[in-house]
Amino acid sequence: MTALYDVLSGPAEDARERDWDRLRALVLPGARFLIARWPGEDGRPIQDLREWDVEGFIRDAKLFYSHEGFWEREIWGRTERFGNVAHRFSSYESRVGSEDSEPVGRGVNSFQLVRFGGRWWIASIVWDVEGPDQPIPEGYLGS
Repeated sequence: MTALYDVLSGPAEDARERDWDRLRALVLPGARFLIARWPGEDGRPIQDLREWDVEGFIRDAKLFYSHEGFWEREIWGRTERFGNVAHRFSSYESRVGSEDSEPVGRGVNSFQLVRFGGRWWIASIVWDVEGPDQPIPEGYLGS
């Protein structure tokens, strides 16, 4: 998951030049990216469920990340595996402006992974954001 967070993170001037081929190499060709709700300025949802394929996600990420630098890092994670299927919950915090700025948001990513061709692939990523009405549970913060 470190590789994914590395691709997503960086200064605004690098948004269009980030290693998007690296992202493509991490996910299955038909991978889906879904956000359960889009946060507004006050943290409350302004839009429910948004979905992308990998190319749509890259297109929108380039636009979003080009306005301000964006950094996301895992603050807690747990992986469960059965055979060639794995699931990872990954709590994260996001920063804008600079890597050293105060976090502006947190949430939980849910990664579904499959082992195929001798390696692990991301099949889908579903995430939701923390808000005043939905704090991240303590158990998802490593507490």
